[in-house]
Amino acid sequence: MDVPETVPAALDLAAERFAERAAVVDPALRLTFRELREQVRELAGFLLAEGVRAGDRVALNSPNTGHWVVAALAALHVGAVLVPINTRFTAAETRDVLVRSSASALVVADTFLGRDRLRELRAQGGEPTGTPVSGLPALRTVLRIPVEGAAAPLPRCADWAEVGDRSLPADRVDEAAARVRGTDPSDLLYTSGTTGRSKGVLSAHRQALAVADAWATCGRVDEADRYLVVNPFFHSFGYKAGILVCLLRGAAIVPVPVFDTRAVLELVHRERITVLPGPPTVYQSILDDPARAEHDLSSLRLAVTGAASVPRVLVERMQRELSFDTVLTAYGLTEAVVATMCRPEDDDAVVATTCGRPTAGFELRIAGADGRALPTGEVGEVLLRGPNTMLGYRDEPAQTRAAVDADGWLHTGDLGRV
Repeated sequence: MDVPETVPAALDLAAERFAERAAVVDPALRLTFRELREQVRELAGFLLAEGVRAGDRVALNSPNTGHWVVAALAALHVGAVLVPINTRFTAAETRDVLVRSSASALVVADTFLGRDRLRELRAQGGEPTGTPVSGLPALRTVLRIPVEGAAAPLPRCADWAEVGDRSLPADRVDEAAARVRGTDPSDLLYTSGTTGRSKGVLSAHRQALAVADAWATCGRVDEADRYLVVNPFFHSFGYKAGILVCLLRGAAIVPVPVFDTRAVLELVHRERITVLPGPPTVYQSILDDPARAEHDLSSLRLAVTGAASVPRVLVERMQRELSFDTVLTAYGLTEAVVATMCRPEDDDAVVATTCGRPTAGFELRIAGADGRALPTGEVGEVLLRGPNTMLGYRDEPAQTRAAVDADGWLHTGDLGRV
């Protein structure tokens, strides 16, 4: 099946193909694919009514919940650029992202882990005058997501319950969605900043969907799957290899706001989870939990891991003790999302000692300090080239040229060998 060019088109197709199948399974919000599309269109109508237009940036600062899914898809539905914000950021770090992205709208949790992020932002800038948050002149709209429900009401911001009353008609929403093109920017993800100030990575709709499709193909994900997303939605793993994978394949999204081993065991048991990606520590903590034997984990079939060394014994234990039929490792980064991935037919040694083979149309080369390709087996910098390399770093052309050379190779800064 051809991959849709835009996320709005993918949502429309999912609502048609998987209409009454579960799309979002969350205690506060359980939706079929048809209902998901309805809620997305309603929130998209609210954003349009608030003046959000194609190309505007919509920031999203909230944990993994069904409301995050709706908010992200609504922003993309009107052609806006989604800007996910790390929920562990301080108010100063959040403000930095809002300033640098020139976000015109912010969708934010009422409270999460006991913190009211909007109140923290306002405390930094003083009482707002004319805009929802002082010192952020581009920010015109703030919408709060019900997460913990402990936040006191604040002026100059909307609550989720008001969305329906302030939404434009569906035909206006459909017109906006129809204008979105596959080459339009879909998201602006800020890197972790481990080697300096974080950079805003721009990707297009067709790129986000292409890497999600490649991931889903390697994992053989389909509408019978129920995908427990423990990776944060603000990260490309949770958003693109999570939400978008489920949208393309009709799998149910089961979000986890905060990883807790007992809660994950309960969800796998109760919701018959089949897909559970995550770093190796997730599986090790499940294996080590004494309550594991009290839960039925037989529904599990696919694990995708990486970002750390994966011992072969862990792969074997995951298959033997956690019922996984398939364990895959993968390699990626924000600028390319998923670049290499193992395949279901690979043996345990390949899964444990490699990151698989290139996927999503990527070429891979190992280069020396002079940029020339190194022979097989030698360690050098990992270079990637393909149609799903980032569009570039927002407002940083020099940084973009330094990262992607004249021949189109993305210099990852990571070391590897073939």
